[in-house]
Amino acid sequence: MIDEKPREEFSLFELNAIVKNAIKACFPERYWIRAELSEVRENYSGHCYVEFIEKDKRTNQIIAKARGQIWANRWALIRPYFEKETGTRFERGINVMVEVTVEFHELYGYSLTINDIDPNYTVGDMERLKKEIIERLSQDGILEMNKELEMPEVVNRIAVISSATAAGYEDFMNQLDNNEDGFIFYTALFPAIMQGNMVEKSIIGALNKIYENIDLFDTVVIIRGGGATSELNSFNSYDLALNITQFPIPVIVGIGHERDETVLDIVAHTRVKTPTAAAEFIISHQQEQADIIRDIESYIENRVASLIDGEHKKLKSFTEKIPLIVNNRLLEERSRLTSLSSDIKYRSMEIVNRNINRTEHIGNEIMNIVNRKITYEKNRLNMKTSQIPNLVNLKLQAENIKIGYIGEKIKVSASFRIDREKERLSGMSRIVELVSPYNILKKGYSLTLKNGKVVRDISEIKKNDRIMSVFENGSVEAVVKNIDNEPLFINDENL
Repeated sequence: MIDEKPREEFSLFELNAIVKNAIKACFPERYWIRAELSEVRENYSGHCYVEFIEKDKRTNQIIAKARGQIWANRWALIRPYFEKETGTRFERGINVMVEVTVEFHELYGYSLTINDIDPNYTVGDMERLKKEIIERLSQDGILEMNKELEMPEVVNRIAVISSATAAGYEDFMNQLDNNEDGFIFYTALFPAIMQGNMVEKSIIGALNKIYENIDLFDTVVIIRGGGATSELNSFNSYDLALNITQFPIPVIVGIGHERDETVLDIVAHTRVKTPTAAAEFIISHQQEQADIIRDIESYIENRVASLIDGEHKKLKSFTEKIPLIVNNRLLEERSRLTSLSSDIKYRSMEIVNRNINRTEHIGNEIMNIVNRKITYEKNRLNMKTSQIPNLVNLKLQAENIKIGYIGEKIKVSASFRIDREKERLSGMSRIVELVSPYNILKKGYSLTLKNGKVVRDISEIKKNDRIMSVFENGSVEAVVKNIDNEPLFINDENL
């Protein structure tokens, strides 16, 4: 046999201890690293555990990964400092520059302990991402598409995207319902998550539901009542902006603060500061349209009054001219009759002088002819005189009928338009009532809320969490004591 060298053996713990000492010797200092957060989790003791990743810029594939931790005493300082400086939450999906210590634990293996953070790097990265989204939308030629849509003349059918429990939604509804002009608005709420990682997916889902019934709405309002500035970064999304720019009706956005502007603010048709300001914008638009309608009504009234007054003046002028026309006609007829009589007499005298030897019978016949002619002309003159008042009355009646027809036509048109709008508004009211979440509660369903948010999955509930169940006629609060396939809830009153 060949003599073998004595082999050196280690237990796993001993080997890990050697690795730990080697890493500590090789990496004795602190190092600044750039990485993306793929996971952020705070445990019950106040420590924060994260996972760092780095992706290939061309393929977007993960090329490096490491676990990390921020101990409670450091986490209590780093988190508020970071969020105040950057205006965004310390959460998955953001790029950070952190100062780390390389650690190796015999049980947990390799990890990085975070000692400090540079918020300026994240701010720069977020601003760069925001600019890239805007430039991409501009290059695609869709940045201004929603802004180019014309706001409808009447905006009273409103699709609202908001959290159902948000104070901002209540402020928006109160402002609409209590407007001084008494305008009636029909709103339908499409609930969405307005903070955290689910904002993009939730709002796009709500937009898709609205699009399925697009003919029922005049505009979409996206509102977010209050909240931290740090939560605004969720609205800097290319996919969300893409959906807004190509939406077929105007989108009004009231999600931010006065000094902050998101990509969503830039691409929306109208950007306002708050949900209340969004309601005020809609009310103001209605006031402008109401003023236009009132001006048209005033113009029609004045025009009709002017036409009636003009016709009355024509009739009065015509009536005043009738006596003069009659007198002139009578004078003409009398003059013609006198001239005719003189002519007849003159001719008769000539006949008499020429035929002085004619018989008496011929003379009498001539006189009879003259008398018949005179009688005929007198009768014709009297008939024409008697017809003048009738002609005047007929003309007056025709004009009055014409004026009455115009007035009735205006009344019928206005009544028909009002009835049609009432029917349309009644139909919209029934549709809004059908989609109301309160009808769902009336069917026996309930909503489970945690910290004011709807719970959609059992994984969102932890032991000792306080939850609320909302029914049609009230609600109940409880504390979770056990979680399994059939959760057990214990009412606060029994604690």
